[in-house]
Amino acid sequence: MGNKEFEKSMTYRLVDTVDYVPGSVVIKSILTKQTGTVTVSSFDAGETMLTKTSPFDNLIQIIDGVAEIIIEDTSSMVEVGQSIIIPAHTRNRIKANSQFKMLSTIIKSGYEDVSL
Repeated sequence: MGNKEFEKSMTYRLVDTVDYVPGSVVIKSILTKQTGTVTVSSFDAGETMLTKTSPFDNLIQIIDGVAEIIIEDTSSMVEVGQSIIIPAHTRNRIKANSQFKMLSTIIKSGYEDVSL
């Protein structure tokens, strides 16, 4: 599938669509639209995304393993089957104390003019 969006009208087991790669974070795009993005990612143990802020809310759903999600100065351990929303305009960081996979949904609606 490369970096292209997933084929529509097909079924997928999201946990199987991205592999663990030693020493890496792998991110695959599922949907990319003006109003938001959906990605699936794998984190090898010990990997960390740098602290950042985003102007958009981000729903994180853990689909394998356990992730450490740090929002401002509060750390949460988020397990498979659990979700957390990273609010817009907050400092956040994602850490892999062990391997995990996640689904990320970023909603941009309400932050820009969207015509239907």
